[in-house]
Amino acid sequence: MTVSVYIPSPFRRLTQNHEYVDVDGVNVAEVLDAVNARYPGFGNLVYDREHVIPPHINIYVNNHEIHELAGTETALHDGDQVAVIPAVAGGADEPTPSTALTSDEAMRYSRHMIMGQVGSIGQRKMRNAKVLIVGAGGLGSPVAIYLALAGVGTVGIVEFDTVDLSNLQRQLLHQTPDVGKSKLQSAIETLNAYNPHVTVVPHNAPLTSDNAMDIIPNYDIIVNGADNFATRYLVNDAAYLSGKTLVDGSILLFDGQATVFKPGHGCYRCLYPAPPPPGLVPSCAEAGVLGAITGIIGSIQATEVFKQILDIGEPLLNRLLLVDALTMEFRTMKLRRDPGCPLCGEYPTVTELIDYDQFCGSPPLVPIDAD
Repeated sequence: MTVSVYIPSPFRRLTQNHEYVDVDGVNVAEVLDAVNARYPGFGNLVYDREHVIPPHINIYVNNHEIHELAGTETALHDGDQVAVIPAVAGGADEPTPSTALTSDEAMRYSRHMIMGQVGSIGQRKMRNAKVLIVGAGGLGSPVAIYLALAGVGTVGIVEFDTVDLSNLQRQLLHQTPDVGKSKLQSAIETLNAYNPHVTVVPHNAPLTSDNAMDIIPNYDIIVNGADNFATRYLVNDAAYLSGKTLVDGSILLFDGQATVFKPGHGCYRCLYPAPPPPGLVPSCAEAGVLGAITGIIGSIQATEVFKQILDIGEPLLNRLLLVDALTMEFRTMKLRRDPGCPLCGEYPTVTELIDYDQFCGSPPLVPIDAD
């Protein structure tokens, strides 16, 4: 029986840039082997040395994760679709501030306030919200700008890098005159120019196991725009241990991913229990990234933040949104909370922050002198 296998853009270099590969097989294992037989080397990406699918690779059959089915023995039928998805490197009863909006604020946010789902009460919720963005780069830039434009009262930014000329292709917070300047300084100037009513709180240091629990608990919602796996797992664990909602996003080449994690609804470790081996998944600096995809995913993350603040709509909880910019296809995969998750499972073993550089096999981040 013929099955269509979706190949994400980071893997298409092995499939002659084919997005879909049609092969025959009665189950997932046979289908993956058939793809590898046609394109040697593909199997090395989806299997480890023991021929087991590693934690950083998820396989879906018709949008259902195979861990929920019969694993690689999941039976297939004509017309089924298999998707190979690798990891790639944001309450109604709460009191609303009573202070009325100023005339400037009322005019500035008028297009929000005429919306029934927002109104003046919702806009004051925005003003009362505190959101932390990890990273002022490709994803952090559109998120920060849209949060400031929308009137989110406190926007915290964790960043320690300086603006490089290569950043300007995608990092909207920074402009040519900012090259060589601290990204935090550039971000504050840009956001204040957009909206002087917003308070920007700078955290000028790498996020580490030593400082994460001093920063993250002070915010209502956390947005992950990190560009490395060590920080991604650190932000996930610290947000969960702090009881905070995490709006997660990632991008590479032409692909993007976005989801929302809340305590009780799974976490990043449920999706990817362990990071890929160092060097297997290239960074944006190594493989490149389409500048516009950062705007797409960042805008989605900002939208999810607004929905959380206003308590409206259906969040991306237990759903992973996949964006393929080459075909402009949006896919939604179901996620599940893993009862065996070491962080949020029934018997957690990760009860405090760990050494994430060692966990991910990556070198530690070193602050860059802004001068």
